[in-house]
Amino acid sequence: MTGTTEPTDPATGAERRKTARVRWASGAAVALALLFAGAAAVASAREDAPAPRAAGAPAPDSADAGFARDMAVHHQQAVEMSFIVRDRTEDEDVRRLAYDIANTQANQRGMLLGWLDLWGLPKVAGGDDPPMAWMGSGGGHQHGGQHADGDTDGVLMAGMASRAELERLARLDGEQAEVFYLQLMTDHHKGGVAMAEACASRCTVPVEQRLARGMVEGQQSELGLMRDMLTERKARPRT
Repeated sequence: MTGTTEPTDPATGAERRKTARVRWASGAAVALALLFAGAAAVASAREDAPAPRAAGAPAPDSADAGFARDMAVHHQQAVEMSFIVRDRTEDEDVRRLAYDIANTQANQRGMLLGWLDLWGLPKVAGGDDPPMAWMGSGGGHQHGGQHADGDTDGVLMAGMASRAELERLARLDGEQAEVFYLQLMTDHHKGGVAMAEACASRCTVPVEQRLARGMVEGQQSELGLMRDMLTERKARPRT
């Protein structure tokens, strides 16, 4: 007897693809949680028993160390914003972009923290060293968002969102959330590109320079994509 094969329902196939694309909501969350937990555990262990500085490692106040520390913090917020918008919209294009940003920047953050650990350097700058100071020429003062009382509202570096902006993003839904996320992430990427370009010209560790150049290329490409996505929603980047 000749067997027969049931035809595949196109609607069922589409639904399966959609389910696969959004399954990162649980799988990626677990992976990133483990990544952050591991990084926190390493950082905590280093605070208790700091390792000696590795031979030939960059100096604690070098561009290599400063970029690794600052970009790790910068990336962490991008991951956070991407997970917020994931729960505020059903738009597949925005969710796909958020997944790509979260996955890429979480992986890069792990590399940056890993290098600091290998170099035997602290993952947090000293109290006298403001973020981005390694960039020189006032780089440590480009964070913006400062209130009259000196409180930066969580804005540590160029392009970062404030606590109030993150709270607003978490309250929005649908297209409003999409537009605000795209605007925040556009600012975030612009700040990140400036930092990566500075490392590409100032850092001395070849592998870190290559990572920085890759960040510039990748984030500039995403800036163009986000500009188009904002235009589709009759919006534009913030000035």
